[in-house]
Amino acid sequence: MSEPSFQDDVLHELGDDRLTEIAGLLGTDADGARQTVAETVGTMAGGLQEKARADDADGAEVRQAVAEVAQADPPLQGVATLGGGLGGLLSGGMMAGVLAKASRPVANAVSKKTGIPAPTISRVIELLIPVVLAVFAKRATAGKGAGGSAAGAAPGGAAAPGGAAPAGGGLGDLLGQILGGGKK
Repeated sequence: MSEPSFQDDVLHELGDDRLTEIAGLLGTDADGARQTVAETVGTMAGGLQEKARADDADGAEVRQAVAEVAQADPPLQGVATLGGGLGGLLSGGMMAGVLAKASRPVANAVSKKTGIPAPTISRVIELLIPVVLAVFAKRATAGKGAGGSAAGAAPGGAAAPGGAAPAGGGLGDLLGQILGGGKK
């Protein structure tokens, strides 16, 4: 039984209305918007996993943000709760800052792959960050409820190198479990 990917969960949480908004921003149809969102979220997830393994200040910040999300109360439900802005989501959340900092390199990478201008991708990322945070929190809470050892059996096995992260395998495994396979 295959679990939905992180990208699939973000697309589901995004909903048709927000997807239509993104399609309009991109000047494409819903399928084009889905592909761009999946590419953007995949690039973002891959970047987070890579940074989490780094033995520097950025890596420490990502690992701390993951730990904060994992320890948070259950997330708000539904995209409708995102109207209060990022400040209301995840108690202000360090992860929001981590994602915001990653947005420029992600926009540039996705722009190179898709040919869509980086400023347009940046706007899409602004719309996606609250949704990505909500999915991240839901997955972290689900992993916490299943017990910490569930990470080894999850599709996060692809993130095994994360187990060698300087912070120890726990957060690397959790990030792998939350994000799944990340990007291809």
